[in-house]
Amino acid sequence: MAFLIRAALLAFVALPGAAAMAQEAEPVCPRDAQPLPAALAGWPQRTALAAGVRANDLAAATLTPGKGVDLALRPTPEVSYALRPERPGGSVSHGGMVAFAAPEAGTYRVALGSAAWIDVVHDGQAMTSVAHGRGPACSGVRKMVDFGLQPGTYILQIVGNGSAALPVMVARLP
Repeated sequence: MAFLIRAALLAFVALPGAAAMAQEAEPVCPRDAQPLPAALAGWPQRTALAAGVRANDLAAATLTPGKGVDLALRPTPEVSYALRPERPGGSVSHGGMVAFAAPEAGTYRVALGSAAWIDVVHDGQAMTSVAHGRGPACSGVRKMVDFGLQPGTYILQIVGNGSAALPVMVARLP
C-alpha cells in the first residue's frame, strides 16, 4: 500500500513538469509550413552582431528594422544596462543592449528566438508594450512584443537569456 501511495505522489509531483515540457516542445514542422508574415520576412537571413555591454558601445551594436540578427550576448553581470531592467537576469544568464532607430511613428515588433526579458528604452524611460505573443509555428520566433513608438533612437535591452546567442529582429508593422 505504501508503494502505491509513493507512486501516486511521485506521478502527481512529476505531472506539472511533464506538462510544461510538452508545452515548450517545438512543433513538428511540415515542409509546407506557413510563410512568415511580411513584417518578419528578414528573420531567416540573419547576420551576426555583438550586443553592447555599456551605453557607449551602442554605435557598434545597432539593429536595422526589418533585418534579423544573431546577437552575441554577454554574461549578465558584465552588462551595465542603460536603465535598470524591470526584471533582473540571474548570474548565469546572458544579456546585452542594441540600438535601433524608429524612422517614423508606428507599432514596432521585437521578435526573439527565446523567452528572454526585454525592455525598450528611450530618453531614460522604459517604453510600455502594447501587445505580446508567440511567433508563428515553425518559424524560430519564440516571443514577440509590440511597442508604439515615435520617431527616434531606442535601446533594446535583453535580460535573462539562457544562452550567449539569441536571434533578434525589430520590425515596423504595417
